[in-house]
Amino acid sequence: VQLQASGGGLVQAGGSLKLSCAASGRFVTVGWFRQVPGKEREIVAEEMNWSGTSTYYAASVKGRFAISRDSTKNTVYLQMNSLKPEDTAVYYCAARRELGGNYIYWGQGTLVTVSS
Repeated sequence: VQLQASGGGLVQAGGSLKLSCAASGRFVTVGWFRQVPGKEREIVAEEMNWSGTSTYYAASVKGRFAISRDSTKNTVYLQMNSLKPEDTAVYYCAARRELGGNYIYWGQGTLVTVSS
């Protein structure tokens, strides 16, 4: 499985960005993570089932971010609204091979910078 994350960039606080994770190969669910230098990687949002109808969001992004899937394009998106400077990080998408399994496939990361 190969994952290609894109869509990062520089945006002002309050703005929006939409990240894309284009996937090839066999996988079940995708999650989005982020990492700031010097800090541990944290989960942002994830699909809890293969159809993407059940999702999880970190408390810090709930109500502002939305994960969605376009199965025709094998792409999972992360719509990020009302961005805050503390959302600045490198964002990664990752995929599971089975429900409840570990994330074993990782994309290369895309940088999101939110200016105040």
